[in-house]
Amino acid sequence: MKAHPSCPVQAAINVLSGKWKVQAVWRLSFGPRRFAELRNLLRGVSEKVLTAQLRELQRDGVVNRTAALSSPPKVTYSLSRSGEALIPLLEGLCDWGSKQFGIKPNLPRNPRAVAIP
Repeated sequence: MKAHPSCPVQAAINVLSGKWKVQAVWRLSFGPRRFAELRNLLRGVSEKVLTAQLRELQRDGVVNRTAALSSPPKVTYSLSRSGEALIPLLEGLCDWGSKQFGIKPNLPRNPRAVAIP
């Protein structure tokens, strides 16, 4: 995990700062995804940028990366327990942003998301 400022809110925001991180975390909340699946869901992201952002999320303990021993290797990304704990928070931010700015959500709600204490 990288060093974060002394403010826990800023530290949390730093983890999710990045053009594609929030969307990647949200898409992974529906279940594990292969790299290509995730890239296809995040229209407009380059492989290089997605790889870098997934590595940062992995380093910060939000995403798990599992590589199957095959040729070519099958890499699957999933949320860690810490990443799953972000989902109710992201839903709250979505609700706040919708109300505050009148923006309709453009991603589906996750029916599996459960508040984690």
